[in-house]
Amino acid sequence: MKKILIVLGGTSKERKVSLDSGRACVRAIKTLGYKYEIFDPAKSDLIDLKKHKPDIIFNSLHGKDGEDGNIQSYFEYFKIPYTHSGVISSMNCMDKIISKNIFIKNKLSTPRYFYIHKTNYNKKLLKKILKSKKINCPIVIKPSNEGSSIGVKICKKNSDLIKFSDQLFKSYNTLIYEKFIGGQEIQVAVMMGKAIGAIELRPKRKFYDYKAKYLKSSKTTHVMPAGISKKKYLEVLKLAERAHKVLKCRGVSRCDFKFQNKKFYLLEINTQPGMTNLSLVPEIAKYFGITFNGLIKKIIQDASVNR
Repeated sequence: MKKILIVLGGTSKERKVSLDSGRACVRAIKTLGYKYEIFDPAKSDLIDLKKHKPDIIFNSLHGKDGEDGNIQSYFEYFKIPYTHSGVISSMNCMDKIISKNIFIKNKLSTPRYFYIHKTNYNKKLLKKILKSKKINCPIVIKPSNEGSSIGVKICKKNSDLIKFSDQLFKSYNTLIYEKFIGGQEIQVAVMMGKAIGAIELRPKRKFYDYKAKYLKSSKTTHVMPAGISKKKYLEVLKLAERAHKVLKCRGVSRCDFKFQNKKFYLLEINTQPGMTNLSLVPEIAKYFGITFNGLIKKIIQDASVNR
């Protein structure tokens, strides 16, 4: 029986989510009968990964260092087969500026945007860019390389833009300014290149933020399958498959869309979707008859190097 090393926790701002995801995966891996050990990069040096002599690494990390190609480069260096996307794909998907450029190049609609680096930022420049790009409020500001909606701010007026820019530049080097798209929140799970389903989220909060994603108390309504026409449903599945392909994702990914005026806008693609009891990929999979344990088994079977 193969030995799985489950990598979880880590040092990113998504540590708690990673621990929740990792524990759920540990339970499944245990039930599936694999031998396993747990590795937390916050408590052990990455150079020690090989000491565990795993046959496969199950990557349950989220956010910085776990989802951006960094830890994947260690897996590749040690030549240990691992789950989810590879180095370049993870890096490109985590960096929203790079991924947006790839979306645009491949004719995948995404909200209009621009970005500013901290060293160039001032109020005069911000106003100048807004005018030249013809982007008006509401505008979404977000860090260029965070996940789980951490640091996302919706600005309804220009004074919000300046206030939140000043706030966020204290913690981040590069911010994306994106035209806010209303409409329906649609997310699609893709597994081994094939879209398995689309779910709609109806948050009670202003938008599908960190609390809406991970707290039961936020009471986000999950509509499965998404409340759109059959034709549009099939269209969004194809768009997600295309995004997965052009960004060279592997294993499981999740594409986040907004649907407004009969048009889909791709916001981002996640290479390490959550695996908590409130997570969307397991929920979509379950609707189509794939149990949580079955999902984890498929992810493990797909593990490899040179991803």
